[in-house]
Amino acid sequence: MVNEFIALRNRYRPEKTRLCFIFESPPAHGGYFYDPSGRTTELLFRSLMKTLFKEVFNTKDEGLRYFQKNGFYLINPIYTPVNKISDKSADELILENYENFKNDLIAENLKDVPLVIVKSNVWKLLKDKLTEDGFIVLNREVMIPFPMHYHFESFKDKVQKLIK
Repeated sequence: MVNEFIALRNRYRPEKTRLCFIFESPPAHGGYFYDPSGRTTELLFRSLMKTLFKEVFNTKDEGLRYFQKNGFYLINPIYTPVNKISDKSADELILENYENFKNDLIAENLKDVPLVIVKSNVWKLLKDKLTEDGFIVLNREVMIPFPMHYHFESFKDKVQKLIK
């Protein structure tokens, strides 16, 4: 399953990445950001597209290609879904996988690309580690919440301020 997520992600790798979002993991229930067969109404997809673009997309593939064309990329620190396990266990798995994640970022030539970490636990776990390892964490001082319905405006405002 992990390789399937990465294969889908790599289909939409920009030629030149100008900004990389770091989220937590693909969801256990489906709705992976880079799955082009999904719906444009999926929470993460819809939230990022509304935040970054004025365009409305008819298909997820169309939106993902636009995301790619504009130099945006999204990587997870772990590709094993963790949203159905305890927060403590999820955090432990993310930390245990840090070296693999760091190597993934390096292999994707993201050492000099600004990173935006989203979701409070991921931000707390990784902002200092990534900074210490020489990555550019754009929101090192600003926690950006996952764009659940009640956090969408905060997510949108914080991301838009960072990318201006």
